[in-house]
Amino acid sequence: MRQMIRERLEELTGVRTNLFENDFLLTWGQSEADLRAVLLTTEILEHFYQANLDARAFRGGLAVSIFRDKSTRTRFSFASAASLLGLSLMDLDETKTQIAHGETVRETANMISFLTEVIGIRDDMFIGEGHEYMAEVSAAVAEGHKEGVLPQKPAIINLQCDRDHPTQSMADLMHLQKTFGSLKALRGKKIAMTWAYSPSYGKPLSVPQGIVGLMTRFGMNVVLAHPEGYGLRPDMGPIARRQASESGGSFTVVDSMAEAFEDADVVYPKSWAPYEVMRQRTEYLRGGQADRLEALEKEGLAMNEKHRDWECTEELMATTRDGEALYMHCLPADITGVSCEAGEVAASVFDRYRIATYHEASHKPYVMAAMVLLNRFEHPDRVLFRLRSQALPRHYLD
Repeated sequence: MRQMIRERLEELTGVRTNLFENDFLLTWGQSEADLRAVLLTTEILEHFYQANLDARAFRGGLAVSIFRDKSTRTRFSFASAASLLGLSLMDLDETKTQIAHGETVRETANMISFLTEVIGIRDDMFIGEGHEYMAEVSAAVAEGHKEGVLPQKPAIINLQCDRDHPTQSMADLMHLQKTFGSLKALRGKKIAMTWAYSPSYGKPLSVPQGIVGLMTRFGMNVVLAHPEGYGLRPDMGPIARRQASESGGSFTVVDSMAEAFEDADVVYPKSWAPYEVMRQRTEYLRGGQADRLEALEKEGLAMNEKHRDWECTEELMATTRDGEALYMHCLPADITGVSCEAGEVAASVFDRYRIATYHEASHKPYVMAAMVLLNRFEHPDRVLFRLRSQALPRHYLD
């Protein structure tokens, strides 16, 4: 295990990134070297944990989380990442701060950042606002650092916004790398990112956007499938096509789940709300038009009901590559007959891949910790080499 850590550290030493003191907001805004560095550092940290090695690069400081939507995996993954690196976690509950009394984003960002190394933000429910909010926080702490208010500019990490879910998609990429053996082995593999039926309304578009925005970077043949009216952000198609062209992969859009599943190596059936519905939802909420939200929700649910047959079934799975495609999901999945009457995936399919989806999710804490290390240290390989040389145990064994 420790020899493997050394080998990966030597690989990391040869990677030149732009991540030092730069935020991680959108995967398509990062270089391929940046993405590879995150994967390498993720793997190193996983090996540290498995080898019972202390990975605390910090001896104090805060990791601040701001969740503007409900979360289980991402919330606990960020807390785990902070603990792994030796940071204390502080969750900002906006209802318990002066934000409720009109405190500005610029002021709040500086007041929470005096001893803060990283701010993780989830703001995914409002089209045209989540990414912008993160950018505003980043600009505020950058000004605070420039003017001498803050001793450092905290790293801003996107824990999910209206455009992207980079910690999820990077964990997904790590899962694919481990499953198929290497990033190189992903070239030419077909991944079906498909809409799937859900009895609920308003699920963000950031996961499918994250998948098409990342997997097209690595030579995969990405097929996006959805019923009419469920398209992604208008700018995602051009981004995905350009990246696929550059990587030697492909990006296509179809209106049939069956077509997407045919000969697929990987399937990712996941519900999301129509872009236009989410845009209108944001408009109504910001305009104080609560009376129109109920009608919009009914409209969204009625649209979903027309496509109850968009379910990942055993029959569809049988049409994938040798009938053994890898099933992926960000969780929680809407499981037919288990969590709902009818949903995204048949119970037998989900149960067969349940542990695999847990492994998929297990990479998230390390992905987040990797992003922090690469932002805060100009030479993260040296920091990790030093920690490896010290060989302090993470915990003492009996």
